Amino acid sequence: MSTEELPPRESMEFDVVIVGAGPSGLAAAIRLKQINADLNVVVVEKGSEVGAHILSGAVIDPAGLDKLIPDWREDADCPLKTQVKDDRFYWMTTGGAIKLPNFMMPPLMNNHHCYIGSLGNVCRWLARKAEALGVEIYPGFAAAEVLYDDKGAVKGIATGDMGIGRDGKPKDSFTRGMELLGKYTLFAEGARGSLTKQLIAKFALDAKSEPSKFGIGLKEVWQIDPAKHQKGMIQHSFGWPLDLKTGGGSFLYHYDDNLVAVGFVVHLNYDDPYLSPFDEFQRFKTHPSIRGTFEGAKRLAYGARAITEGGYQSVPRLTFPGGALVGCAAGFVNVPRIKGVHNAMGTGMLAAEHVAAALAADRANDEVVDYENAWRSSSVGKDLFLVRNVKPLWSKFGTVLGVALGGFDMWFNTLFGTSLFGTQSHAKPDRSTLDPAEQHAPKNYPKPDGKISFDKLSSVFLSNTNHEEDQPVHLRVADMNLQKTSEHDIFAGPSNRYCPAGVYEWVEEGAAPRYQINAQNCVHCKTCDVKDPNGNITWVPPEGGGGPNYEAM
Repeated sequence: MSTEELPPRESMEFDVVIVGAGPSGLAAAIRLKQINADLNVVVVEKGSEVGAHILSGAVIDPAGLDKLIPDWREDADCPLKTQVKDDRFYWMTTGGAIKLPNFMMPPLMNNHHCYIGSLGNVCRWLARKAEALGVEIYPGFAAAEVLYDDKGAVKGIATGDMGIGRDGKPKDSFTRGMELLGKYTLFAEGARGSLTKQLIAKFALDAKSEPSKFGIGLKEVWQIDPAKHQKGMIQHSFGWPLDLKTGGGSFLYHYDDNLVAVGFVVHLNYDDPYLSPFDEFQRFKTHPSIRGTFEGAKRLAYGARAITEGGYQSVPRLTFPGGALVGCAAGFVNVPRIKGVHNAMGTGMLAAEHVAAALAADRANDEVVDYENAWRSSSVGKDLFLVRNVKPLWSKFGTVLGVALGGFDMWFNTLFGTSLFGTQSHAKPDRSTLDPAEQHAPKNYPKPDGKISFDKLSSVFLSNTNHEEDQPVHLRVADMNLQKTSEHDIFAGPSNRYCPAGVYEWVEEGAAPRYQINAQNCVHCKTCDVKDPNGNITWVPPEGGGGPNYEAM
């Protein structure tokens, strides 16, 4: 059935349409209703429920919450209960861990005012707050298309059709998507949002910014022996198991009732096609200083997500006719702090304030330029400006010298409000950093023991990932021949390794290897959309409700 033959979509009209029920989208919705309770605001969320697709460390700087809901600490339903009490930094070697003195850390790296918890649960709580104010939230519906008016301005979004078979034909269960029309539309899709990519290209929003940069973050939640639990203790590390050219690090957070969140981040500008972020994470947990925490413990959850790492100089233009980007869709993560929630909420509120002002002036579907003009002088812009050189210095000079220079630059920025390095460039996108496989040797990662380290498929099981099998594959390879001649023949099939969920396989069948895509395993991390060396893989939303169902990530 062609597009012309499909029945027309039904439509609903709102003042503001918000794509994504993460911290930025929900903060924007709440702020809009705080400013004007009569505004009609809708939030559409592709996860089966709010929080189902949310994954973060999460040590949360409460600056955003303090501004949005000042009395959140007195709310018994707020899931953030554990304040940071012990803040540690380590340089990891093969057999040891060297603790770095806290006095060496720039003041902005201090975490003692922060809270540890599940960002997914925070979003569930924020959603209840939003609904109490009259915000409509539609989980289980993926925003699949941007809608434009006759002048080319954004006028809303359409949710994806449901009940399409793998052959592209409607099934008996076919249901047409809905059009959600708004005077303004805010895109809060998170890192590497599919509609955000289209908007950046259509309106050339990145024409004056540096290339976007990303990392992949992998996380597990464990319930450990109460005797080993140190509630309120957090630690960050860099070094082993990564080599000195590869950026990344780890986190270990003790919170709530004997829970520990452990995670590993690998910067996606690495050059070795044989590197596997998932296996480096599993290897990290076997370190002598880490392993004991998890011996006799129970692994409860697993997930992975791309992280925006470009920072200040990579943020694209945020506004365009009819809408704006907020949160990690635009890239507001503070890389050295491994924190983005406070900035996501900050940009959500900032956008809401300027959109509310535009609506009050009886405007619609124009460009809210004041939001674009305001963010760099806001708390978000100031937060990112101080750390703008940390990632590019690390990338250029490696872990030892690069981290040292980044630390010096943060101190200098804090003390004198300027940098001796100016504003450094990111050089090139992450997809362009892989070397041909012939320049590297294959890595022989240890076999998982099933107690501390695990394989991908048993890990994906813990993510509660589910997709309707009879639907079009949502991981689209533009040129399958290019995938064979380049991704396989030149780079030795890195998608099999950079994917943390076992989605991609090269099945060797004589002289003609076959590229197999196990889309059912996809945890929506979107690393393939970032790291494929030819930009040949595009992630698009599957049917709404598909993907991981994280319970407390």
